[in-house]
Amino acid sequence: MSAETFAARAAVIDEGTRRSLFHMLRTMFPHRNVPDGPYERTVDALLADAAASPRLTGLLAQGARDLEALGGKPFEQLEANEAYGLLERIQATPFFAAVKAKAISTFYNDQQVWEAVGYEGPSFDLGGYVSRGFDDLDWLPDVPV
Repeated sequence: MSAETFAARAAVIDEGTRRSLFHMLRTMFPHRNVPDGPYERTVDALLADAAASPRLTGLLAQGARDLEALGGKPFEQLEANEAYGLLERIQATPFFAAVKAKAISTFYNDQQVWEAVGYEGPSFDLGGYVSRGFDDLDWLPDVPV
């Protein structure tokens, strides 16, 4: 990709689009105990994909403009219930699907998210979960035998 092509795409994905995507992810995946870093890294991954795809670049730029038009103001300025309702309205769009797909594969593969939600990570290299807390259900009563 030429420097001119990359610069032209970068101009389409402006700071407002970046903020909209960040707040969209926060609304779609509302983990109170997850810091901003994983959300920002997910936006970065989405924008990296967009830098390599004119279609995705246009989809993200138009999607952010549509969010603002539908909400009547920048998406990040909407109250939580307004933002959620707006995302419910657009959940069948290719824009929503693209953001969701990238978020699922990137956001939930972030170590900070794992720590925040209590996931210990993959177990295949440690012999599985059987000896690593598989049956640590101390909050359930013992099963009568």
